Amino acid sequence: MVSRDRRRSAFTICLVGSVFSAAVACAGQEPPRTTKADLIKRGFYLVNVGGCGDCHTPKVFTRAGPKPDRSRLLSGHPAKAGVPPVPPGVIGPDRWGAIANNDLTAWAGPWGISYAANLTPDASDLKSWTPEIFIQAMRTGKHAGVGRDILPPMPWMDYALMTDDDLRAVFAYLKSLPPISNLVPAPVPPAVGTSPGK
Repeated sequence: MVSRDRRRSAFTICLVGSVFSAAVACAGQEPPRTTKADLIKRGFYLVNVGGCGDCHTPKVFTRAGPKPDRSRLLSGHPAKAGVPPVPPGVIGPDRWGAIANNDLTAWAGPWGISYAANLTPDASDLKSWTPEIFIQAMRTGKHAGVGRDILPPMPWMDYALMTDDDLRAVFAYLKSLPPISNLVPAPVPPAVGTSPGK
């Protein structure tokens, strides 16, 4: 009868030999290339798991509650909705609450009022962006990587932790969408004397 230690040793030798053989077989081979379709598929997955549509897609209201408006997927705060008024006394230096409009595309808080951007490749926003600009925006929290601050509730600091490859996939998916013309309003700064810390 073969001892347990001998069987374990034989198994270990076989396992190491198999790994070595696989490594030798793969040596010199190029890693599989990622196609554009693969990149878009990965981006679709990341955009949906990341919940981008929660803020960037307008909603329609049904008996079951709000649902994403698939005809305006990721097109941002609807320009035709204008700038919703913020009830007085809701935001201020001693109030750190935040409120959103009905479809969660506009938010108000101590930073002022922010509107979810149009993420489709429309001339009003992402059409002229490159993957590098998109990555820089996610890394710095600056619009187009160099402009104004990207405001709450956009969790850019979480997306900054993504790999360049994942951010390129997200961008590839966004660029694959049909462009939707929708010029989102510019952010509204907080009223004088209502910014945090004043």
